[in-house]
Amino acid sequence: MKLSPMLQLALKPVALITLTFCVTIFTIFISSPPSSSQSTINSKSMTSRSFILWLHGLGDSGPANEPIKNLFTSPQFTNTRWSFPSAPSQPVTCNHGAVMPSWFDIHEIPITPNSPVDESSLLKAVRNVHSMIDKELAAGIDPKNVFLCGFSQGGALTLASVLLYPRTLGGGAVFSGWVPFNSTGSITDQITPDAKRTPILWSHGIADGTVLFEAGQAGPPFLQRAGINCEFKAYPGLGHSINNQELQHLESWIKSHLQSSS
Repeated sequence: MKLSPMLQLALKPVALITLTFCVTIFTIFISSPPSSSQSTINSKSMTSRSFILWLHGLGDSGPANEPIKNLFTSPQFTNTRWSFPSAPSQPVTCNHGAVMPSWFDIHEIPITPNSPVDESSLLKAVRNVHSMIDKELAAGIDPKNVFLCGFSQGGALTLASVLLYPRTLGGGAVFSGWVPFNSTGSITDQITPDAKRTPILWSHGIADGTVLFEAGQAGPPFLQRAGINCEFKAYPGLGHSINNQELQHLESWIKSHLQSSS
């Protein structure tokens, strides 16, 4: 059986994310207490509680992506809780019904701007993501300090989850993703005014042969028509993977949107 490009990636999870990780040893130094004014600054700008949910691509797993958090070394992430869930294993149409970790069904690879979408399974996955967000809000996290990030299929799910969540979140970051809706008109009608205020970061490799760059390019116009702010960044020479440059920008982008504790 000939395997699709996505399944070939799925069988080699390390190929989904091209990163160079270095081992970091964290040491706690005891020093003299800062002044009261400095303590106030630190408590407001550096230690706000936040939550980052990372959604992996087709055939991958949550734990395989956990090293990403080690790149976020800024003090603003001291009190950040990360979550790397794994998608359930289920048959995937584009891979001849092979069972693998998948958030929702995908009908064809490569993904183009006109690829069909199984909205029923997509919306089921969205409800599961919303449950994860609700749990964090119930624990006291400010919704504007909740960030969803996802690669490929996880990026498409990130976009859908952010747009259909009824509250304003800190942001949604889409890497090598696509607009996962067949009937965009009916979906945009469901986006609440609060959801439209959630900022979107969209990053895509120009050399992506799995989710074509054109599919990524279709994202910003769709969001603009819905009245949603989107920052789009294209990466020349980058295929269907994530590089350090993208993640470094993600760190800066999240920092710029974090809300200080009151």
